[in-house]
Amino acid sequence: MSRIGKMPVPIPANVQVRVDGAEVVVRGPKGELSRVFDPQMAIRVEGNNVVVVPPDLPGYAAMYGMTRALINNMVIGVAEGYRRNLEIEGVGYRADLQGKNLVLSVGFSHSVVIEPPPGISFVVEKSQRAFAIEGVDKQVVGELAAKIRSLKPPEPYKGKGIRYAGEKIRRKAGKAGKVGSGAK
Repeated sequence: MSRIGKMPVPIPANVQVRVDGAEVVVRGPKGELSRVFDPQMAIRVEGNNVVVVPPDLPGYAAMYGMTRALINNMVIGVAEGYRRNLEIEGVGYRADLQGKNLVLSVGFSHSVVIEPPPGISFVVEKSQRAFAIEGVDKQVVGELAAKIRSLKPPEPYKGKGIRYAGEKIRRKAGKAGKVGSGAK
């Protein structure tokens, strides 16, 4: 049995959870999320908690913890929201906002314009070297952050590119002659 699946999901005071058969709808101050789960999985609201009970069938033990984790992510998303911070490193590299769109200048001959999916917003700092992706759906925020990072991943020699905030990049020394090998 899953240890995570056994834990009930606490519902904050400003969040409402509705279970209609296999569909779970979570509504809070940041927005609304709904998801359809396996109909065999019993999902109930008991007091201020959401409880997941798996059927006694093979294969459902693996889905037990995942179902609980997805419901927990939905509750946290509509209550607090999710935010993924990214940084840009490189000469002339910057991020800008044009309306709701994120415009990245990251060394290409053209600027890259990224339109936010529904429920997602971008925040750019004044330095134009750091920006954030905000939204209620953890999966969408994470996928969009990975997609933006893949436009120009950080390279190991100078560290130029787009990286997650706090991400450590393993640096390489470069050419042996420039490091100071002592040979002339």
